[in-house]
Amino acid sequence: MQLTFEQKTAMLEHGYVHVPGAVPKIMVDRAMRHINHSVGQGMDPARMTTFRSQSYCPELQGTPPIADLFNATPVKSLVEDLIGEGRALPVRDGQIALRFPSLNEPPPKPGIHLDGMYTPTNGMKEGTIGNFTMLVGVLLSPVREDNAGNFTVWPGTHRLYEAYFKEHGPESLLNGMPPVDLPAPVQTRGEPGDVFLVHYQIGHGVAPNVSPLPRYAIFFRVKHVEHHLDWKAPMRDIWLHWPGIRAIR
Repeated sequence: MQLTFEQKTAMLEHGYVHVPGAVPKIMVDRAMRHINHSVGQGMDPARMTTFRSQSYCPELQGTPPIADLFNATPVKSLVEDLIGEGRALPVRDGQIALRFPSLNEPPPKPGIHLDGMYTPTNGMKEGTIGNFTMLVGVLLSPVREDNAGNFTVWPGTHRLYEAYFKEHGPESLLNGMPPVDLPAPVQTRGEPGDVFLVHYQIGHGVAPNVSPLPRYAIFFRVKHVEHHLDWKAPMRDIWLHWPGIRAIR
């Protein structure tokens, strides 16, 4: 499965692309069954902050019902269409990201971040930046309205942050999010099996969930095979490891 020219253009301009129905329903249902079975066994209230920051149901992260959403569906070929065939390091597990309903009224505004920044609960080593190439989100439940735990993006911030890091250096992210003028956020919507391909360097977050139902999604973090050679380089040159985008620039 490959992306259309229009989809690649959306990635170039906005920093993300929404691909409807990329994951078959049978795969979505298998993942949901295993997650709900795990949740039904009970969760330690003392670990909820860590679960929100890292992953719910951590014992499932590398199992076939989760990992196969990337490796045994068209998702892998979509990623390779952007960063090159065989150019991604193996993806062995995914983050199980659940967002339960809250009772906040009015709902707070989504916060923005880049992945890989240290917090006390996210497992990152303090003083380091855990950047990568692409974030891949797979929706397992429908998200049809705002403030339903929506994956939220600030379109075009990949370019704003690229310019900032060229001037101030990628290490400046250790001091917090770059102080740039932000565009309006977009709370994405979608159906089970929809996929979001997202440049690492686009600012993103999660909307509050004031709907009556939890939101279920899986996030995979993809690294180009040359990422380890210089982790700073792709922060200054956002399409360095993206031949599928360089070809249309």
